Amino acid sequence: MKQTIIADRIFDGQQFHHDLPVTFEDGHIVAFDTAKGAKESRLGGTITAGFIDVQVNGGGGVLFNSSPTRAGVEAIGVAHAKFGTTAYLPTLITDNISVMQQAADAVADAINHRSAGVLGVHFEGPHLSIPKKGVHPQPHIRRISDAELEVFSRQDLGIKVVTLAPETVSADVITALVNADVKVCLGHSNADYDTVKAALDAGATGFTHLFNAMSAFGSRNPGMVGAALESADAWCGLIVDGHHVHPAAAKVAINAKPQGKVMLVTDAMPPVGLDEEVSFELFGTQVVRVGDRLNAVTGELAGCVLDMAGAVANTVSMLGLSIDEALRMASIYPAEFLGISNQFGTLAVGKCADMVVMNDQLKVQQTFMAGQLIYSNQ
Repeated sequence: MKQTIIADRIFDGQQFHHDLPVTFEDGHIVAFDTAKGAKESRLGGTITAGFIDVQVNGGGGVLFNSSPTRAGVEAIGVAHAKFGTTAYLPTLITDNISVMQQAADAVADAINHRSAGVLGVHFEGPHLSIPKKGVHPQPHIRRISDAELEVFSRQDLGIKVVTLAPETVSADVITALVNADVKVCLGHSNADYDTVKAALDAGATGFTHLFNAMSAFGSRNPGMVGAALESADAWCGLIVDGHHVHPAAAKVAINAKPQGKVMLVTDAMPPVGLDEEVSFELFGTQVVRVGDRLNAVTGELAGCVLDMAGAVANTVSMLGLSIDEALRMASIYPAEFLGISNQFGTLAVGKCADMVVMNDQLKVQQTFMAGQLIYSNQ
């Protein structure tokens, strides 16, 4: 059945329009007009393309590592849909090979059952640098082996992203991963500039949570941060929660990179979507939430309670970017990184009807996935 919705404004990814109808059918946008026979609804606020999050560890009380099942994946997606995320990569942090295999099976199952929003999987580790491990469990950090390569090479996982430290994985292996349709991101690394450049030359295309858990920029030792900022082609994920990256550093990165190469990520943990300040266990270590900050009892930042709508709002309020650019950082730029901008990230005829309705305070009012109303607070 055709549906038409009209909001005060619509942001198509390039510009704002006022009182422009958008009509969709069978999961795709068919017209920017009121189609004959369509059910019409008028909404307040702004319609924009759904948000795409490439780094989602958990939500709704669920941690992917602890619940590597289709049910776990779907529960995480439901939690984030309330905040405008319509497509995402469930993210498994460093763990043993058995959990990695279970996580891969869960994602394959979710894709096979067309679970809403699941694009693929992000393996954040286990091939990382111990000095930059953050809260990743040191006993599971290891060199890459045939067992992990077999998981990464599966062809039933949708879009595959692997975060690795280039000092622990050779350039030849990075190229082999890229040839197996893996998008290689660099992170949790103490690598020097030359090692990072060699990894980029080998086919790595992204950096995981820029600035966090990576060798810092210096005038004589540019490190991973310097290589990331210098590379015109590589994408950088950025956590804009006011804790992981100082606003000034975030603005420096955005100014240094070509437009479109910095995307918002949440690095979200189980408390996202829960009102209470709950703690949870991560590999035997308690992680405590205080307000909008998560810390392990050992002191490290331990992911986020950030959601994509919050990241957009923070990008405007903390970094001073325009609303339209903040929305692009949450939609079209991650779509371009993942290679899916032909279907996702902007609103155009023929594209997927993944849409978010936000009020003037950038709070989500409704979320549509493939034209289906998934969440509404109205």
